[in-house]
Amino acid sequence: MSVQKRNAQNKARVLILDDEFHVARSAAMVLSQAGYECETCPTVEAALKVLEHKGADVIVADMRMPGMDGMDLLKKVQSKDPDMAVVLSVPLPAAESAKEALRGGAFDCVTKPFDNDELNAVVTRAVEMSALQRENRKLREQLDVASIAAAFIAEAPQSRQLVAMIRRVAPSRTTTLVEGETGTGKELVARMLHYWSNRADGPFLAINCKALADGVVESELFGHEKGSFTGAIRDRAGCFERASGGTLFLDEIGEAGPDFQAKLLRVLEDGEVLRVGGSKPRKVDVRIIAATNRKLRSEVAAGRFRADLYFRLSVIPLRIAPLRERREDILPLAHHFLAFHSTEAGRPLMLSPEAAEALLGYSWPGNVRELENVIERAVVMSGQETLMPDAFAFDDEAGDEDLVQVAAARTAGADSASGSNHAQPAESQDEGTLQAALDRAATVRIKAALAAASGNRVDAAAALGVDRTTLYRLMKRLSL
Repeated sequence: MSVQKRNAQNKARVLILDDEFHVARSAAMVLSQAGYECETCPTVEAALKVLEHKGADVIVADMRMPGMDGMDLLKKVQSKDPDMAVVLSVPLPAAESAKEALRGGAFDCVTKPFDNDELNAVVTRAVEMSALQRENRKLREQLDVASIAAAFIAEAPQSRQLVAMIRRVAPSRTTTLVEGETGTGKELVARMLHYWSNRADGPFLAINCKALADGVVESELFGHEKGSFTGAIRDRAGCFERASGGTLFLDEIGEAGPDFQAKLLRVLEDGEVLRVGGSKPRKVDVRIIAATNRKLRSEVAAGRFRADLYFRLSVIPLRIAPLRERREDILPLAHHFLAFHSTEAGRPLMLSPEAAEALLGYSWPGNVRELENVIERAVVMSGQETLMPDAFAFDDEAGDEDLVQVAAARTAGADSASGSNHAQPAESQDEGTLQAALDRAATVRIKAALAAASGNRVDAAAALGVDRTTLYRLMKRLSL
């Protein structure tokens, strides 16, 4: 059960675990009169099932349960919900047991038979502590998201429009489809949608659809009942149940197979899931955010993606422009990553004008992720306080083309400043986009290199500092 749902209840929930029925009932009566909602369980297995389905704020458990004792329960609870307060009950002459429990992470111990006043006082403190820890965790998560969101630089018009759209869409529970190339920050957008919504108290669960094999899709999405198949040794909630009250992020939805698509469509239409081996559907309250680096309309046209699922997912489409289309973001992002990684490295670094020019001239096929990698690598490898272009190791071959353009633009600018009479394109150098200006400068530089090499492309490529295939590719793109 989500924290959001527990906090929405009027009463704190206390789960009492004791194999002695009269002891458990007596404790429940005392705590109920104090204003708590109580439930008793005779076994650890029953308690774990209740925790999975209904949750609790505090557990009062007998230290010496048969089969699995209170310490084992304590470890299991801590692994799933470290904010849960566990109070262990111990026999009266059990000082060593109490010390062991406290060392193991129990909130406190109470002696059996229970003293009503003591039980009330300990549970009250445990409820307050549990609520405080959950609130602190929530605040830490919100601060983390605010910090992450700050990394989504929005200087370009497209980026500013996207952030405005995220803020407008976030409060709703409408299904959203985030489209963008690899490395543009699709999961960051999904987290911003979640944490700027009224579901921020609930879970955010990210699933990579490409990683789910067809044979395990149903179990992963919907969960399974104990014994429903070989290896199902206990009940297990699926992704939809675990994300209930929050957001389920389905990354790489374009990679989902037909079986996945059909089952996902059924949940979106019915709002409920049926566990493998189960007989009763379970209602789920989940906001779906899907992401893809493919153009799903094209996938639908090609018959690889269901049209009905596409229209269910793309109620609100959000497109993240690739970095090459929002060049105003490149340098602010570079300075952001440089500040972060130079702080980690313990030495201040800055970009030279030439380095900034090189970053602006590169096409960034890997988008923001590649930019951060390039900056991080430069910080680690460079021995200088000011980064120069040679500090950058661009991953893609296209980087050679971009650097030719940057060098050509620099040469053209120097020639212009010195009054050089090199031939210039008829079009004004001040017209068009930055890419157009780079293309014009590259055209002049390549023509000059070819002329100097008497048309020999191998020699021209060597003079330009690129390989022959890069020169061929540039010449084809520039229609030379």
